[in-house]
Amino acid sequence: MTRLAIIGGTGLTSLPGLVISRQQDQQTPWGSPSGALVFGTYAGTEIVFLARHGNPHAIPPHKVNYRANIWALKENEVSDVISINAVGGITKEMYPGRLIVPDQIIDYTWSRKHTYYDDNPGEIVYIDFTKPFCEKLRQHLITAGTECDEINLYPTGTYGVTQGPRLESTAEIRRMERDGCDIVGMTAMPETALAKELGINYVSCSLVVNWAAGKSCESITMKMIDDNLKEGICKVNTLLAKGIPRIVA
Repeated sequence: MTRLAIIGGTGLTSLPGLVISRQQDQQTPWGSPSGALVFGTYAGTEIVFLARHGNPHAIPPHKVNYRANIWALKENEVSDVISINAVGGITKEMYPGRLIVPDQIIDYTWSRKHTYYDDNPGEIVYIDFTKPFCEKLRQHLITAGTECDEINLYPTGTYGVTQGPRLESTAEIRRMERDGCDIVGMTAMPETALAKELGINYVSCSLVVNWAAGKSCESITMKMIDDNLKEGICKVNTLLAKGIPRIVA
């Protein structure tokens, strides 16, 4: 049975259109999740919603308790996760306002709790991370995106994950582009790997909210990011409304 969760990132502390039935505070062996699990109906489907940074937005990317978040979803029998990520655009196709469903990751973070097995002496678990994101979920979102021209979905790309909370320098973005990154964000890792450790199908729907450092003559401001978020969230909601019925069919 498919049970779907949506993890909302920056700009998505709640889910417009979600008819809430209940909220649930939960403890895990790894501590508290970012906030209450919100249960309800969206696009005719029962889902679980979790605000990654809390509601209101208060937890920076490097302080998110990713292990508790993913564990809490697993304990509530979630099998599939759609993650919403706000990102910066590096390559020319990744302009502000664009949605992308990445298929690869490069992890530049450090010191984050990135596995469920580092506190168990003698227990080592290796996961196959050749394909970080669930291809089946990716294809459902891609197909849904092709049905709406206004979504302008890009179907592939590499997500470079940085530590935060500061944004990157121009030199760092140049290095990331040489490495093959198309977009840059701060939250896809270790979330993606933790989901894979627990056998949860996981996909990212990434919204480009600014050009990365050095890719525009403009300075990066929070107003710029907020304006692009407000416009882009409408596209995210359209994609979710069309894609979710495919996932749970």
